[in-house]
Amino acid sequence: MPETRESSKEHKSRDGIIRLMEVCGTHTMAIARNGIKSLLPPGVKLISGPGCPVCVTPPQVVDAVLGLSELECRPVIATYGDMIRVPGSRPGDTLMKRRALGADVRIVYSPVDAVELAEKERDRQVIFLGAGFETTAPGTAAAIGAAADRGLKNFTVFSMLKKVEPSVRALASDPSFSVQGFLCPGHVAVVTGEKGMKFFSEDLGYPAVISGFEPEEILKAITLLLKQIRNGESKLENAYSTVVSADGNTIAQEMMEKYFALRSDIWRGLGLIPDSGFGIREEYSDMDAEKRFDIKIGEPKQDSGCHCGDVIKGAMEPSECPLFGKACVPEEPVGPCMVSPEGACAAAWKYRDVSA
Repeated sequence: MPETRESSKEHKSRDGIIRLMEVCGTHTMAIARNGIKSLLPPGVKLISGPGCPVCVTPPQVVDAVLGLSELECRPVIATYGDMIRVPGSRPGDTLMKRRALGADVRIVYSPVDAVELAEKERDRQVIFLGAGFETTAPGTAAAIGAAADRGLKNFTVFSMLKKVEPSVRALASDPSFSVQGFLCPGHVAVVTGEKGMKFFSEDLGYPAVISGFEPEEILKAITLLLKQIRNGESKLENAYSTVVSADGNTIAQEMMEKYFALRSDIWRGLGLIPDSGFGIREEYSDMDAEKRFDIKIGEPKQDSGCHCGDVIKGAMEPSECPLFGKACVPEEPVGPCMVSPEGACAAAWKYRDVSA
């Protein structure tokens, strides 16, 4: 049985509203698509957290990505589709724009596709943009291993991979943070297992439920959270046990351990968080784009007025951003929360006609 702590009282609401945070971007989209907020009782509110990997990538890192397109070697930049539309510090400056101006930017559907690309074009440097959390990190690790096995000298990874737990700890340490329970990310939990989610309750003292993504699964998880809050409990419950095991995917964990080491990393809205990023281990530094091309992460070059960082922290609803639906729309996004299909702003805009 999961341990129960009487520490949920430490997270009492200051205004009587019970706030539950979903950490996963897929949950955010499912909640919006199915109108789940409209089904909640009065006084219960769902807010989005830092669960969209594109959204948490800060503008200065996007600036560094854009800088890759200016390298003299004219590399092939291989990336997932969402990343080509994320602006850097300057509004409108994206990989999509750089591609229109002649940069070789190609969309791939998996890290291994980027390895295959490097195999075919051995006379070109191929840089794969590794974005995501524990869900995509094992695949990126496998790509590094595959490229090493094939002896590819023209393949590197620019790792923007992040670990979920430190971001949640950083949020919880903010005195202004007011959340009474968490829907734990189901996809990440598949990799980490229940053990990787225990920190929510055992360390931070929050009611927490691992949830699936169907509307009935989300509603069940919300019900379990409200029962815990009513009973003054703080425990981890696994409502996705058909997919999430106690120990998780140990093979995936071993892959991450082999090729990555934790390092401090910058998160949009949260700043520099220790041990929150997956950096490529020194043994594989020849496949680390940061080292090969001497990539430097500076400060943002311009303030776009985007409040995506506040949305990520649950401090602001998408509709409260002055740019939402005006200067910032999916066709011309100012920030990544409107770009990614897992972004809170994209979800709020796409399903704005669904009762909230």
